[in-house]
Amino acid sequence: MSAKIKIAWFVLLIGALLAAGCGARSATEMGYSEQPLVPQEVFVEVAREAGGFSASTPPLDVERLVIKDASLTIVVDDPSASMEAIGQMAEEMGGFIVSAQLYQTRLESGAEVPQASITVRVPAERLNEALASIRSQSEIDPLSENINSQDVTSDYTDLQSRLRNLEATEAQLTEIMDSASKTEDVLAVYSQLSQVREQIEVIKGQILYYERSAALSAISVELKANEAVKPLTIGNWQPVGVAKEAIQALINALKFLADAAIWIVLLILPVLLVLYVVFVLPFTLLLRTWRKRRSSRKQAPPPAE
Repeated sequence: MSAKIKIAWFVLLIGALLAAGCGARSATEMGYSEQPLVPQEVFVEVAREAGGFSASTPPLDVERLVIKDASLTIVVDDPSASMEAIGQMAEEMGGFIVSAQLYQTRLESGAEVPQASITVRVPAERLNEALASIRSQSEIDPLSENINSQDVTSDYTDLQSRLRNLEATEAQLTEIMDSASKTEDVLAVYSQLSQVREQIEVIKGQILYYERSAALSAISVELKANEAVKPLTIGNWQPVGVAKEAIQALINALKFLADAAIWIVLLILPVLLVLYVVFVLPFTLLLRTWRKRRSSRKQAPPPAE
């Protein structure tokens, strides 16, 4: 069988499958379809018969790909200066600043102190060095520190395998479209080619994301001022802690009195008023009436003989 006949047979197969799918078109017939109209296995089989690519292309040698991220919270004297130092450190290492924020936070004492947060990316091979530099900004150990690792080697290898198959399919479709003479055949192949190219761009984006995430580790840092975490200490006595407990006890007592006043006004007083009107007031009126009648009888003169 000649190459032209094989190409013609392949184009006719695409046309037949397209015609079969016309009766079940949905609202997305002019948009992107996640699944190609012609299964990829058909492309592989026909391309193999026509001397094209092989479906059993051996995978490329891929090194293990691990994404490492870290987050920590440290206490510093000046959060603003430490934030600038961490950003400068990341740029000197060949990384960059992802985000940075400086704001004021109010303590329980009412004082306002600065607080900052910054996220940077540094080369993955220098992650430990960057973490050591960040820890050096504080005189005490970090309040919290987490390092997360995610092995994406399997996903990365699978994406590259899919990319090779799609690129081979793209080359085969391009060759078929160049050899086609009829307009409808060209349009049919071009539709498949557009979908394949779109899938190629999506997979390339995923591969690029994995590569950049593995090459540059993200570090998120919370910077707290010393005043926000250090209590005032005199020997073993912490007056700030005692004052805090006293204020909390005062707040609890005031809260109890306020709750009691609300219950008295909204519940107890109305209930007492209802009880007085229903029971006490009628009894009082009856008692007064009876006393008046009794008093009138005693004051009345005796009847004449």
